[in-house]
Amino acid sequence: MFKSLSGGRFGDVLKVRSSGRNFQTDAARIGSIARSIETALQTSRIELNGLNRRLNDVIARTAVTIGNDTDEYLDREPTNTGLQNRLNREIADGEQRLRELETNIDHFNSLKAVLATRFPDHADTIAAVEHQR
Repeated sequence: MFKSLSGGRFGDVLKVRSSGRNFQTDAARIGSIARSIETALQTSRIELNGLNRRLNDVIARTAVTIGNDTDEYLDREPTNTGLQNRLNREIADGEQRLRELETNIDHFNSLKAVLATRFPDHADTIAAVEHQR
């Protein structure tokens, strides 16, 4: 009966890879995850920096159009008031997105730390991904 289960030879029942091959396979999977996290970090930082520059520019321009008199808003033309309101909404939306990006970057950094903690044997793989960018 055992002979029929083993296909004629006991050694042919279960074949597994070598430990070196297993390590390479795991390293490839972990590297893929590390690259994804690193890409998300980089693209988030690029978006954050670009939005921050644009937002600072709009804030500076808005400050100029508001004027510096304490009662300037009383005799401002309606079209300028409408423009100010629109700019204020856009600034608020931009600031909200900056907060979201900062939170996302923190989360991506946490994911990167968890990956390194959970797979300490693959620290070289993770470090290599960080240095590729």
